[in-house]
Amino acid sequence: MHNDHFSRHAQQVLTVTRGQELSQGPGSDPSIARSWLRCVEDYHLDPALTIAPTVLEHGRLLESRERLRQVLHIAGSEMNSLHQQLSGAGHAVLLTDARGVILNCVTAPSERKIFERAGLWLGADWSEACEGTNGIGTCLVERQSLTIHRDEHFRGRHTGLTCSASPVFDPHGELLAVLDVSSAREAVSRQSQFHTMALVNLSAKMIESCYFLRHFEHHWLLRFHLQAESVGLFSEGLLAFDGEGHICAVNQSALNLLGQLRGGLVGQPVEAFFDCSLDQLLGRASANATASWPLRTRDGRPLFAALRGQPRSAPAPIIKPQASRPLGICLGDPALQNELRKASRVFERDVPLLINGETGCGKEAFAKAVHQGSQRGDKAFIALNCAAIPENLIESELFGYRAGSFTGALKEGMRGKLQQADGGTLFLDEIGDMPLALQTRLLRVLEDRLVVPIGGEPQAVNVRIISATHRNLLERVADGSFREDLYYRLNGLEVALPPLRERSDKSQLLDFLLAQEAGTEQVMLDESTRQALLAFHWPGNLRQMRTVLRTVVALCEGGRVGLEDLPALIRQARPQGARADAPYALPLESAERQALLDALAQQRWHMSHVAEQLGVSRNTLYRKLRKHGISRGAMH
Repeated sequence: MHNDHFSRHAQQVLTVTRGQELSQGPGSDPSIARSWLRCVEDYHLDPALTIAPTVLEHGRLLESRERLRQVLHIAGSEMNSLHQQLSGAGHAVLLTDARGVILNCVTAPSERKIFERAGLWLGADWSEACEGTNGIGTCLVERQSLTIHRDEHFRGRHTGLTCSASPVFDPHGELLAVLDVSSAREAVSRQSQFHTMALVNLSAKMIESCYFLRHFEHHWLLRFHLQAESVGLFSEGLLAFDGEGHICAVNQSALNLLGQLRGGLVGQPVEAFFDCSLDQLLGRASANATASWPLRTRDGRPLFAALRGQPRSAPAPIIKPQASRPLGICLGDPALQNELRKASRVFERDVPLLINGETGCGKEAFAKAVHQGSQRGDKAFIALNCAAIPENLIESELFGYRAGSFTGALKEGMRGKLQQADGGTLFLDEIGDMPLALQTRLLRVLEDRLVVPIGGEPQAVNVRIISATHRNLLERVADGSFREDLYYRLNGLEVALPPLRERSDKSQLLDFLLAQEAGTEQVMLDESTRQALLAFHWPGNLRQMRTVLRTVVALCEGGRVGLEDLPALIRQARPQGARADAPYALPLESAERQALLDALAQQRWHMSHVAEQLGVSRNTLYRKLRKHGISRGAMH
C-alpha cells in the first residue's frame, strides 16, 4: 500500500520536474514546482527513497545548541506556549538552526515516538538538500513563511506530514533559525493551516524581537511605530545605535517603516533619518522605554518612539535596595512570610527544599530569595528547567563533559550546572520531569557530594539544592516515574506556594509588579481598572499578571491606565472563582481570538461555515468561543 503511494507520488513529482504542467495537485503551485525541480536537478534526490534523515552526532548537536544557547533560552517558553495554543495533541513545535538541524522539539510525551518515526529527531538535518521539499528546508531556501502540506513534500515518506515554518532573523538580517509546527494527523486540511501559520509567524517575530533586545542590551535602542499603542509590541521597528550615534542594526519592521534598505542604514548617523539632533534624541531616553513620544522622519512622516538608555542630561540614578523588599519579591501574605522564614532557617542547615505550586506562581523567585538571604547570597544561583531541555541533552547540561570524551565534543569540554553552582545554589525547576536515569545519578551526587562529568573523573562539589515542581511527586513515585529515595532526599522541607488567586497580598503584589514594569515612569491605575485586575482569576498566576501589566504600561497614555486598556479577557471576566479554566492573556491567545472573530465576521456567524474555514469541528469551535468569551450578543 505504502509502496503504491510512494510510486504514484514519485511519478507526480517527476512529471512536474520534466516540465509537464499539472492543472491540479501540489505540482500546480509554482513555489512547490520550483522546490521539486531543485531537489532533482541541484540535489539529485529520489522522491521514492525511504532512508531515514541524517542525524548529527551527540557532540555536534551539543555544539550547535551551544552556538544558539541564547536563542534556545528565549524560544523555549514561546515554543511551550505555542504548543498549548495549538491544543497540543498531534503537533510538534520545532526549532532548527540556519542549516535546518533540529535543536529543540516540544511535543506531548505520548506522541514523541510518532514524530520520531516521521524523522523529527533532535539533531536531524531537515535541509532541502537532505530531505527535499519540506517546511523547514524550503523555508530556509525561500527565506519566508510557508506551509508544506502532505503531498507537497518531495519525498513520499514525508507525505503524512503538514508543516508550517517561519524564519527567525538576527539583528543583521541573517537567517538565525526556523520555527516550525509539524502535524502527523491525516485530517489536517491546508485551509486549517492559516490559523496555525499565523501563530507560528507571531511566535517567530516575538523570538526575533526578544533576541534583538537581548543582543543590544548595552546599546541605545530606538523603538518606533506609526501608532503609539504599537510601540513595545512585536510589530515595532527596532534600531540600535552606539554612543556616537552610528546605527549598528535594524530589524525588518524598522526598514519597512523608514522605507530604507539595510545597507543604506547601518553605519550611518541616526540623525540622518530622524528630524532631531542626537542630543535631543538622547535627552528623551529612559531606562525602561515604556512611554512613547512623537518623532518625525527627515522627510516629515510622523512616528511614535521610545528610546531605551540612560538620558545624557541626567546622571545615572543610584538604586538603593528598599528595606521592606530586600530580596526583590513581594511577601505581604503572612503565610508566605512564614514559609520564607522556615525555608531560610533550614536552608542554612543544608536541608534541601522542595517548592510546590502551580505554573507561574513564583517558585524560582522564591528560591532566589532564599538563596540571596543566605550566607551563600553572593555566590552563584544556577537554574535548570528539567522540562525545557530535551531528554537526551539534560545529562550534559547537568553534569557537563570532559574535552574529547566523545566524537564532536567541544575541545575545551563543558562545565555542567552542578559545577557552575559550586559554592552556591542549584535550582532544579520541574524536577518531576527529570528522566529516571538522571535521577539515579543526581541521587549519587547528593549522597557523595561528587560530580562525574561525561568521560571525566569525580570532582568534589559544594552545592545546595532547591527543587520545584507543579506535579504531585508522590503520584509519580507510585506510578514508577520518580524514584522514591530521591523524593525523600529532596524533600527536606516542602514549601507550598499558593496560587495568585489565593494570596492575601494581591493588592500589594499588583503595586509591586506595576512599579517594576513602569520603571522610572509614573503610571497610575484607575479604580475600575484596579478592581478588574484584583477580581480576575489569574490562571497563569504571577507570570500572567506581569505580562498583562507590561502590556498596559506600554499602551497607556499620560501615565493613566483605564479599563479600556485592559485585555478583553479581563474586562469581560466573571467574578473571581467563577472560571477555573480561564485562558492566559498572552499574545498567542489574542491572535487565536482575533482569528476566530475574523472568521465569524467573514462567514456572518454561520457556525458550520466558520468551522469549515478553520478546519475544526463545530464542537471544537464552540469550545474555543467559550474559552475566549465570544458570543454574538456580546459583540453588539
